[in-house]
This record gives sequence, C-alpha cells and structure tokens, in this order.
Amino acid sequence: MITKRLIVKDIISIDTAVSTDNGDAVYQKIVEVLNDEHEVILDFKGISMMTTAFLNATIGQLYSSYTSEQLNKSLKLQNVADDDKILFKKVIDRAKQYFANKIDFENSANNVIYGS
Repeated sequence: MITKRLIVKDIISIDTAVSTDNGDAVYQKIVEVLNDEHEVILDFKGISMMTTAFLNATIGQLYSSYTSEQLNKSLKLQNVADDDKILFKKVIDRAKQYFANKIDFENSANNVIYGS
C-alpha cells in the first residue's frame, strides 16, 4: 500500500487549526488519498493550536463514509500534541455515536429546538 503524507500546516497555510473551513480542506485531501486506496499519514507538525470544530470537520465527518476499521487501517496521525489527543478522542467518540444513530440524534435535537 502506498502511503501519502499530508501536512496540515501546508494545507491550511497557518499554524492554528481552528476553523471548519480549514477542516473541510484537510478532509477533502484525506478523502482524495483514501479513495485512491492509499494510506494517509496526517502530520500536525507546526500546528500550535487545534479546536474540536476543526477536528469535527477534518476527522469526524470521515465516519460518515468510512468504518472505524477502515480508518484505523488507513489513517495515521503524527506530531499530535498530548493535550490535543484528548480532543481527537472526544471528536472520534462523538462521530461514531452520531453516525451510528444519526436519525435518533437529529430527532432529539429537533425535539430540543422545536419541542415534541
């Protein structure tokens, strides 16, 4: 299997990974590589700050199209700060729960917003 390294800082052109727009840009690059059936190394070298909004757009939405097994096999992370590993875990757990029960989550959210 061919491995492609994606350097987040090079994709987003800044050292802060905070916006969903930047997350979407990284997500699109990941999908391109995965669709070519290559392994992705997502390198966070040089990233000084990261938010869950960015990670939801980058990593979380991958779970809408790929299984955990596929992502565990084909997506590797590098140079992630220890503090940011907690954010990854939260985003991944939330994405797995959401996409496993998408209709229930949306119904619950609609009930909270609009009432029963």
